[in-house]
Amino acid sequence: MDTLNIERIQADPTYQKLKRERSSFGWTLTILMLVVYYGYILLIAFKPGFLAARMGSGVMTWGIPIGFGVIVFTILITAYYVRRANSEFDDLTDQIKREVLK
Repeated sequence: MDTLNIERIQADPTYQKLKRERSSFGWTLTILMLVVYYGYILLIAFKPGFLAARMGSGVMTWGIPIGFGVIVFTILITAYYVRRANSEFDDLTDQIKREVLK
């Protein structure tokens, strides 16, 4: 791609919107993931008794479903990112291609 096309794309308001929204969305999900993951790690470090406590009269402890929840949360936010990227972000990218690279 030549320099002229790169400059035209970077100056396009739709590209600026795409860049801003994708970056903001990515950072939001990153912060959410860090809070969940490090929250779990801090729980392990400072409240191990809570995680080792049994749920009811069975053998399962609270640590198992909470740890599983961290994994499920990771999968869900990844799926959410992919879904949004494949729809909204791809649509904006296609719009940029149609408008700028005529």
